[in-house]
Amino acid sequence: MSSRCALATRPFTSATSATSASLAIPAVLASLVPALGTLLLGLALGACERRVDEPLPLTPSSNVGDVAPPASTGTPPASTGTPAASTGGREAARCIQPTPSTPERPSPRLTGPDPACPDDPTGPFQLATGKVTFLEAKAPDVTVEIARREQERMRGLMYRTSMGENRGMIFVFQQRTNHSFWMHNTCIPLDMLFIDSDGTIVGIEENTPTLNDSTFDVGCPSTYVLELNAGWARRHGVVAGQKVRLDGI
Repeated sequence: MSSRCALATRPFTSATSATSASLAIPAVLASLVPALGTLLLGLALGACERRVDEPLPLTPSSNVGDVAPPASTGTPPASTGTPAASTGGREAARCIQPTPSTPERPSPRLTGPDPACPDDPTGPFQLATGKVTFLEAKAPDVTVEIARREQERMRGLMYRTSMGENRGMIFVFQQRTNHSFWMHNTCIPLDMLFIDSDGTIVGIEENTPTLNDSTFDVGCPSTYVLELNAGWARRHGVVAGQKVRLDGI
C-alpha cells in the first residue's frame, strides 16, 4: 500500500513584496527567493509522494499468498523405535510365533522311517538325559537326550529309525538367537519346539518332513530346541507362548 500527504502552499512573494516586509532583504538575496521557493516546494511534494510499504498482515488476506505457519515447537512426536527393556519387574514385549489353528504341513503318512533312510555309519552317540515338564498343557513329561556339544548338535537325530512316544532330544546352545534346523539324513518326521532361556516356547515347527535339506525356524530368538515325534505337540495341546521346566539340562 502507499500513502499520500496533502500540502497547503502559498506562492512566494516577489522581490517587491519581499522588500515591503517588515524585515528588509538585501537585493541580491531577494532575487533568489523565487528559485528557492520552487526548490523547497518540489522537495516537499516529492517526500509526500514516496511509497510506504507496510508489513504483511498476520492473517493472510485474499490478496496475499498463503504463508505456511512455522513448525510447532510443542511436545515432540512419540518415538517409533524399538522399545527398551522395561524396568520394575515388567518384561518388554517378546517375540513369539503363534501356533496356527491348523498345521501348515499335513501329518506325515509314514508309519515308520523313510524307506530311503541311509545306513548309520557310526551308530548313535551316548548322551546324557534330562526331563522336560510342560507347565501349561495337559501333556506328559518327556525324557530327552541332551545334545550340548557341537558334534552332538550336528548329529542330532540323524539315521534314527524310531523314537519312543514320550522321548525326544533337546539341543542346548550357548548363543540365544534365531536358530535354523534341517532334516538332512533324518528319517523320522519331527516337531521342533523352540524354547527361550526362561522356558517360554517361542514357536513350533510341526511335521517337518524326512530327508529334507530345507531350513526350519520360527523367526524368534531361542536357547533350546526340542525335537519330538511329529504331531506330538498338537496331540497334547502344546502351543507357542506356554512354558516348560527343564530338569537336568
